Amino acid sequence: MKGISVYPNKSSVADCINYIDKAADLGFSRLFTSLLELTEDQSKTLNKFKTVLTHARARKMWVSLDVNPALFASLHVSYNDLSFFKELGADIVRLDSSFDGLPESVMTYNPEGLTIEVNISNDTKNLENILSYSPIKDKIIGCHNFYPQRYTGLDTEYFLNTTKKYHDLGLRTAAFISSNSGKIGPHPYNAGLPTLEIHRGIPIEKQAQYLINTQLIDDILIGNAFASDEELQKVAKLSSNIPQFFIDFVPTATELEREIVLKNLHFNRGDINSYAIRSTFVKLKYNKQNIPVNNPVATLKRGMITIGNNDFKQYKGELNIVKQNMDNHDHLKNVVAQIVPSDLQYIDFIKPWDKFKFIELASY
Repeated sequence: MKGISVYPNKSSVADCINYIDKAADLGFSRLFTSLLELTEDQSKTLNKFKTVLTHARARKMWVSLDVNPALFASLHVSYNDLSFFKELGADIVRLDSSFDGLPESVMTYNPEGLTIEVNISNDTKNLENILSYSPIKDKIIGCHNFYPQRYTGLDTEYFLNTTKKYHDLGLRTAAFISSNSGKIGPHPYNAGLPTLEIHRGIPIEKQAQYLINTQLIDDILIGNAFASDEELQKVAKLSSNIPQFFIDFVPTATELEREIVLKNLHFNRGDINSYAIRSTFVKLKYNKQNIPVNNPVATLKRGMITIGNNDFKQYKGELNIVKQNMDNHDHLKNVVAQIVPSDLQYIDFIKPWDKFKFIELASY
């Protein structure tokens, strides 16, 4: 899923609803908001939240509400009774801070059917603790934090390791990306609201693409409001559940070669090697087609996309992504495209049998 965030205590109801409508029309289906910074006039603010969240649910969005133990106390809400959050319009109660394991477990049995979302970013054995109290596992999902302060976002290795724990248990996961035009978040200061520090300030579609390509994140949430129309459209165009590479075609690429690259679902062979990702099943579709020798090169470089030509016999039509630089002593592979430099990192994410696709940068 792809999602957005709104903050009714910082924006007008009309602006929030307009933003929700734009996103929903593009296929966004999750909404995040936070109750962690309520104004003094709680009644008025909560009414704004209810209006906005009710509208989001009417637009078929899955609504997540960020809370913590202090807020439970402030609102006089017991973890034995989550009806307050349901009446406010939430589908998910996100616990920004942990209780002690048993309360989270008890919450999963709430009769309102609310999903309990725990914080992935704090790798403190909290999940193992909750699971030890026999919760309804299907009612537990995970979501990372976002980080308003520059140079405080998660490191990539830590992010991958902590997320993998949830992913390997079959729990749904979420993380945040940041609009470069949005200025509104739950806190007074923010320099963007990404989960990963490497994403701060880069184009939003590249942030989303990274999370998708890790194959560890199910839901991608734009943390700040309001993303521009262009940003929403660019994120909406990305597939949510398959790694994708932006590419540039070489000038000599033929229409047939472009078709092989762009119009097929590719997947890596199971018997992998360190030299190339091999998409072999496309050759069965194109082995009767004419693929003449076209742009063979003496040195194959990481990120080049090659297609076997007529002279390659049974390998004609096979597509490869070059994983490392190597000499090419024959003319059997046509170099048809190059993965853009920023996407070379994703080559290492592709595992045996993983599916992937290509997007032509010039047409995106």
